[in-house]
Amino acid sequence: MAKGSKKLFLLDAMALIYRAHFAFSKNPRINSKGLNTGVMLGFTNTLLEVLEKEKPSHIAVVFDTHAPTFRHVQFEAYKANRQEQPEDIEVAIPWVKQIVQAFNIPTLELDGFEADDIIGTLAKKAERTSFTVYMMTPDKDFGQLVEDHIYLYKPAFMGNAVDVMGPKEICEKWDIENVDQVRDMLGLMGDAVDNIPGIPGIGAKTAVKLLKQFGSIEELIKNTDQLKGKQKENVENFAEQGLLSKELATIMQEVPLEFDEKALTYEPPNEDKLKALFAELEFRTLTKRVFGEAIKKPNIKVNEQLGLFTGNDVEETEEDPAPPVEVPDYLHTIFTRSHNYHQVSGEEAIGELVRYLLLQNEICFDTETTSINPNEAELVGISFAYLPGEAYYIPFPEDKDTVTNYLDILKPVFSSEDILKIGQNIKYDILVLMNYGIEVRGKLYDTMLAHYLIEPEGKHSMDWMAEQYLRYKPVSIESLIGKKGKNQGNMRDVDPEVVVDYAAEDADITLLLKKELDPLIKENKLEKLLHEVENPLIEVLAAMEFEGVKIDTESLKEMSGELETESRLIEKKVYELAGEQFNLSSPKQLGEILFVKLQLDPKAKKTKTGQYATGEEVLSKLAIEHEIAQAILDFRQLVKLKSTYVDALPGLINPKTGRIHTTYNQFVAATGRLSSINPNLQNIPIRTERGREIRKAFVPRDEDHLILAADYSQIELRIMAAFSEDESMIGAFKEGRDIHATTAAKIFQVPLDQVTGDMRRKAKTANFGIIYGISPFGLSQRLKIPRSEAKEIIDAYFKEFPAVKAYMDESIEKARKNEFVETILGRRRYLRDINSRNATMRGFAERNAINAPIQGSAADMIKVAMIQVHEWMVKQKLKSKMILQVHDELVFDAHKDEVALLEKEIPKLMSGAIQLAVPLEVEVGMGTNWLEAH
Repeated sequence: MAKGSKKLFLLDAMALIYRAHFAFSKNPRINSKGLNTGVMLGFTNTLLEVLEKEKPSHIAVVFDTHAPTFRHVQFEAYKANRQEQPEDIEVAIPWVKQIVQAFNIPTLELDGFEADDIIGTLAKKAERTSFTVYMMTPDKDFGQLVEDHIYLYKPAFMGNAVDVMGPKEICEKWDIENVDQVRDMLGLMGDAVDNIPGIPGIGAKTAVKLLKQFGSIEELIKNTDQLKGKQKENVENFAEQGLLSKELATIMQEVPLEFDEKALTYEPPNEDKLKALFAELEFRTLTKRVFGEAIKKPNIKVNEQLGLFTGNDVEETEEDPAPPVEVPDYLHTIFTRSHNYHQVSGEEAIGELVRYLLLQNEICFDTETTSINPNEAELVGISFAYLPGEAYYIPFPEDKDTVTNYLDILKPVFSSEDILKIGQNIKYDILVLMNYGIEVRGKLYDTMLAHYLIEPEGKHSMDWMAEQYLRYKPVSIESLIGKKGKNQGNMRDVDPEVVVDYAAEDADITLLLKKELDPLIKENKLEKLLHEVENPLIEVLAAMEFEGVKIDTESLKEMSGELETESRLIEKKVYELAGEQFNLSSPKQLGEILFVKLQLDPKAKKTKTGQYATGEEVLSKLAIEHEIAQAILDFRQLVKLKSTYVDALPGLINPKTGRIHTTYNQFVAATGRLSSINPNLQNIPIRTERGREIRKAFVPRDEDHLILAADYSQIELRIMAAFSEDESMIGAFKEGRDIHATTAAKIFQVPLDQVTGDMRRKAKTANFGIIYGISPFGLSQRLKIPRSEAKEIIDAYFKEFPAVKAYMDESIEKARKNEFVETILGRRRYLRDINSRNATMRGFAERNAINAPIQGSAADMIKVAMIQVHEWMVKQKLKSKMILQVHDELVFDAHKDEVALLEKEIPKLMSGAIQLAVPLEVEVGMGTNWLEAH
């Protein structure tokens, strides 16, 4: 057999396992038994990719053992700084071994040696017996083993393609003359991952320079007389350490292990074992991939102008229809999936499509536009789908009259109350159509929202969901209009013939995703939350965003000048306290002043870049004792107010409407709260007088209107009282007593009329802090009191409100059992670290177990209130409009003729949104601006 005709793959198991762990760390795959299967799934996908693409004749998977190796004997600190192995990896390793064995692939390991050494030994032995060897690992150290028939095979990861490296590629990558110098490189610069020390002061660039001059560490050490200064000193002083580092980095090639060619021959998998494992791990898609029919790649004539309602049969041809797409084999694309996508042009054809659409119970639609901002976007086209694999795209010309005619024909579809409209981020499409005078009516279904409820902290893009649930890779928008940036085009620039596939596919895939997500919504008992809260809220938010809010630019201009003056005065004060002028916006210079010159904290921490940490948390601690720290905080706050809001808001005014149109996001915060962007209204400061003044710029649309604000009072405390069933708290709320004074009277053991302002302040901080699982340390920081006093307050609180403590303990216990918590309406927050052995991660999850149901229930409540208020206002045909939602507050552009009615009805609707054992109080205010009304 010719040299290299046999193909051996040696897989570095632990490196690939860690790679799979990181790939799924932000979006864990949890099966119905609560097992995190991300590592097993990632590893199996990688293994399958090798088997299917590379078709090795021989293969082995090599593991490390827990036994110390000869390197630990040489250097006790070897790998000593490695973090404890993540729990999901520890759990996954036995499963991975079972999967490999079920594939009938041998697993190799040997106490005293690392997987690197086993792979190095077998690679060299196999090469000597006519094999081409591929060492599959992302580990750079393996470069030292590469030769003409031994390659480093770096698997694809996070968008990077597979990288196969021979001697030429290794030398180019490291900028060295021969692969053996990889050992010298590692010996000189060390390796932080394995705790190999190297020689101090030598990084990658210096190591390359020295090797070009001397060739090896040994020659460098012999010729230190040619070096200068600190470098000469370091090489001479740490010569032995450098040589030891090179030795530690050297992969051994003489492990006492025979190369058994027959034992490593690839055999087909044990189907029964593999099916059983996949069933237990709930790998449904992988089961289809491995045991279903082989993927047949039909040659599809895309963009074919067939009859409008042609069937799904696709003619296969010998002709190659399109260039190959670089995606993994197991992901379908538009080129491998049978589909009928049609371009529908002209009024007659659109009318025919409309007749069919009106016969459907549900349809999916998607708009193609010129901008991601719906208020600026022009329609380029609309796609529709109602049968899997079939979709229709209507291109819109620039001519406004034609666009109006097309939309008039489509109007009955959008205005039909009987047809469910499905979309991905459908609020955007609704807003685009609203700007063309088209109202979308009837029930809505947003696939992005459905997935948000199923996986609150996951990704919700259509492309990501398509890959996860459909094993399908959609056409990339960048393939049409280019990569993001100033040179990116828009859909108007693209030939409609080309847009058909992209646009029609969006509607088709979204329709398919709805069918995949529906069973999961039912399985997790999320139907009520999706169909009665989140989907109906889309219409409410679209109406609010469309209306926008008027901004008084003159008051902002005046405020900007005041903030500039104030910040300059504080800046001057800081320079006086520092004794010199410096760049106050430079963290490096600020750190030098505070911690070198003024010596404010001898234990000051530094960042990874070597600068002193000067963040808000650091300065807030220093501000208790040092005036300069508080002055810097004040300066930063004023500068942020000016740049983020006061100077930025006028630039966000839409020139067509003269108003600001914020965008509300329903699927960002895991708690269920709404967030907003452009501007971010949720972050407008309210704790300082200057911050609150920004609200003065939010004004009514004209002289016939006022701003009306309706705000839930202490909503989270009331929910806590209801959940804990604490009689004292419930009694205080029912009797209308000041809850913070009542709490102070209890924990400080004084009559209610003797509660001081300071006592109430401490009780208020404790009340809200308890909801967030505050610690004595945290309370002491907030109240600026000794930790011992803070502990006494918390202990007294739990003594006086035992039901609250019982609720908190019960919440944590329930979370430990289920690994999730729920709100009043069943919104889930998954807490997969609640049983972690890592105390920090577990503590964070425990705090969320207490807070998430409370904060999430408050979010549920205001969402229900918004839906009910909106429906009432539409039914009453009011001139007033709901224009803003911020935390627990709703803001209205209230017509003066309707103010009395709004004042009476809105608190009723808000307080009755969800029934609790505690009365809900809604405070209403009015004024000529938002600050007056709040």
